[in-house]
Amino acid sequence: LEQAPQQPTETAQATEAPAPHGPVPWILSAKTAEALPHQAQRLLDHVTEHPDLHPADIAYSLATARTAFEHHAAAVGTTRDDLVAQLRALVHDPSTAAVRTGPPTERVAFLFTGQGAQHAGMGRQLHATYPTYRAAFDEVCATLDRHLEAETPLRDVVFADDPALLAKTRWTQPALFALQTALTRLLADDFGVTPTHVIGHSIGEIAAAHTAGILSLDDACRLVAARGTLMQALPAGGAMVAVEATEDEVTPHLTEGVGVAAINGPRALVLSGDEADVTAIAEVFRDQGRRTRRLTVSHAFHSPLMEPMLDDFWLTAQMLTYRAPRVPLVSTVTGEPLGSDVADATYWTDHIRATTRFHDGLTTLQGLGVTTFLEIGPDAVLTALARQALPRATAVPLLRPGHDEPNGLVKGLAQVHACGVPVDWAGFLGGSGARGVALPTYAFQRRRYWLEAPEPAGSAAGLGLESASHPLLATATELPDGSRLFTGRVALASHAWLGDHIVMGTVVLPGTAFVELAFHAARTVGSEEIAELVLNAPVTFGSQGAALLQVIVGPDEPTGRALTIRSRSEGDHSWTENATGTLSTLATVP
Repeated sequence: LEQAPQQPTETAQATEAPAPHGPVPWILSAKTAEALPHQAQRLLDHVTEHPDLHPADIAYSLATARTAFEHHAAAVGTTRDDLVAQLRALVHDPSTAAVRTGPPTERVAFLFTGQGAQHAGMGRQLHATYPTYRAAFDEVCATLDRHLEAETPLRDVVFADDPALLAKTRWTQPALFALQTALTRLLADDFGVTPTHVIGHSIGEIAAAHTAGILSLDDACRLVAARGTLMQALPAGGAMVAVEATEDEVTPHLTEGVGVAAINGPRALVLSGDEADVTAIAEVFRDQGRRTRRLTVSHAFHSPLMEPMLDDFWLTAQMLTYRAPRVPLVSTVTGEPLGSDVADATYWTDHIRATTRFHDGLTTLQGLGVTTFLEIGPDAVLTALARQALPRATAVPLLRPGHDEPNGLVKGLAQVHACGVPVDWAGFLGGSGARGVALPTYAFQRRRYWLEAPEPAGSAAGLGLESASHPLLATATELPDGSRLFTGRVALASHAWLGDHIVMGTVVLPGTAFVELAFHAARTVGSEEIAELVLNAPVTFGSQGAALLQVIVGPDEPTGRALTIRSRSEGDHSWTENATGTLSTLATVP
């Protein structure tokens, strides 16, 4: 037993309770989808009646003191008003919240974004809100600064309001790697979320490789710094154009100066290389009514124009140490899982020039059973590609430009949690100073699923007793102290369905029967809910195939009514205490 936490003596103390930085989640779960709005209504009523409750305390209590059932929903917000508004929306329209059914998913892939997603100030709010992110980001930036050998610290470039420097590839690539590495560490350390598979788009694959354990932090930073610096040193020029076409359709039109930089979908690819040749090929498909879009880039990445830097890059890459992946990495060079002996200097050099086969990688992940994807980057770029390629999968971004970053992070995690990804909300909230508070119990649907049994022999009224009006109980009577006694006889002969419930070779009364008995007793005495129910021993039926039941409800006390369920096999003289509990008219539990 634990001593109950001391209650605040003043309302102000509760409203000023320590809270985690940023938004908190109110996680709800239920056994059925229909029960979720009822759960939200019970919580909404309770929060309305107790305005002194702090949002963080409610979040902590929901995360630590509630059973996780198969159907989930979540409200996420920083203020009480925002969270209450989301509860009301869930009550009236359950589709407004993420809802999942089924057991937790076993496979989740992290998608690491490539160039083009960066924006000025990306990650600044995470840096100000979460100490774990701040420490990781500063560590990665310091490591990159040693290899970039630039006068301006990388952190200053990322957090500058002017995006001019960040748009240069020598800064873009390290900046993306720093954000992605810090975000991955934040997910693991604060939320307990780690990937079962990783994949990265272009430069994003280096962050994926570090996450997979292939590259140490220092080696990954050296590789990123060399890649960005050498690419920046190449002559500006060339072009990249997104084209609505297949690889087979564009291949006959390719020239020595043009390559396919990326395949992002079945009919979505990017041409890269000599500007005149790329423009001419794009015109061919535009004339056919295909969509084309020129990308704003400083260089023609993944094209023949990258070749002058490859030898110098290989010299850096061959000095690094490569390890077997601890987490499976799907290569976007091949579209297949990367072998333990493949990720070497030659692989990363070819990676610069080769086509990024992101769509093939997504298809491979689907074949590996991955159904949930979490984008690790500053914008929802790969999320859109994943949703188009795998419409039945769940793809969730964590960050979007112009949106509150902590709120987007927690909302994204709540969404994948609702899809079955385990999130350690208790760990996230545990260090915040939030405390447990009394909240409403489960909103049972109160549906009956019992087969009607034959009327029991004999008349309760003739014995001076009331009829219990229940398939397992025959009589009810009130005792002088206000207690209530229910009795019944359950037999395999009269309740044939019992024969289908066998545990370790013995017929026993199903555990749900105790809940039904408790509900019947609660309804009879006017209690509103089962505040507690503890199952101690099964009801068995002995050699005669029958058992006698007693349900005893104690007198009404300020703490509720005590509940006891007993049984004995017919022919036996000793009673077994099968379950105990408390019936209450209160909507809270200790």
